[in-house]
Amino acid sequence: MRIPDLDLDLLRGFVTVAERGGFTSAGQALGLTQSAISLKVKRLEELLGKPVFTRGAKQVALTREGESLLAYARRMLALNEEAVRQFVAPPVSGRLRLGVADHFVPRHLAPTLARFARTWPEVRIEVEVGRSHELRASLAREELDLVLGKRRDGETEGRVIFTEAVVWVAGPDFLVPRDRPLPLAMLPQGCMFRDRALAALARAGIGYDVVYTSPSLMGIAAAAQAGFAATVIGRTGLPDGLVELEGLPPLGTAEMCLFGDAAGQSPLVEPLLNDLRAVS
Repeated sequence: MRIPDLDLDLLRGFVTVAERGGFTSAGQALGLTQSAISLKVKRLEELLGKPVFTRGAKQVALTREGESLLAYARRMLALNEEAVRQFVAPPVSGRLRLGVADHFVPRHLAPTLARFARTWPEVRIEVEVGRSHELRASLAREELDLVLGKRRDGETEGRVIFTEAVVWVAGPDFLVPRDRPLPLAMLPQGCMFRDRALAALARAGIGYDVVYTSPSLMGIAAAAQAGFAATVIGRTGLPDGLVELEGLPPLGTAEMCLFGDAAGQSPLVEPLLNDLRAVS
């Protein structure tokens, strides 16, 4: 059996629909009609022999096969851009001051920076890791050029990189107590995940006790890994040694966004976004 080649143009249409949430908005983003985008997705589905979207009256959703394909498609598009830019992009040099929310670091930061360094060898990148709201304050003071961080509910600022589930986690031997308050390890006040978790427990009538506070996600993860407290984290950044907990109130989703460069002037922004999406 001959394995067919995947067309990057079809993959780009597919990824844009997935990220924009519909064929019409994807067409607007790519400068194409809704029917042209729909045709690209149909051709891709015919090539794979499987549906990648379920179509509803007002929106589309990824199938299980579509979710698997999305990760591959982002990586292929990012690698294609990296290769092409090596030959056709004008040389770029200078300094990029990048702020990164610490929950993005464990799985995403190293591969992103490695790819970025290969694509832009003349750019000096300076990374500051911290809490989203503090990094965004530094951005407002022009101490940073770009920030990768969380966006609070109802906010519209920033460009969405990916959306992830927020989950309760703890060490594998941790048991949710039934006769005493739930012990928690949390980031300090001002953390969006902390505020959301405590509000969810209050609504559910579940008592809690913040027994450990640290300004570092690594410190929080270590406390949870030790088994004496639970915490909350974005599912894509789940460190080793932690497992998701059941029986606690759902925490919804969070949007990881790129803040800064609102006018899209820098030639570094789009490749950086593609690199981030490729590893998310």
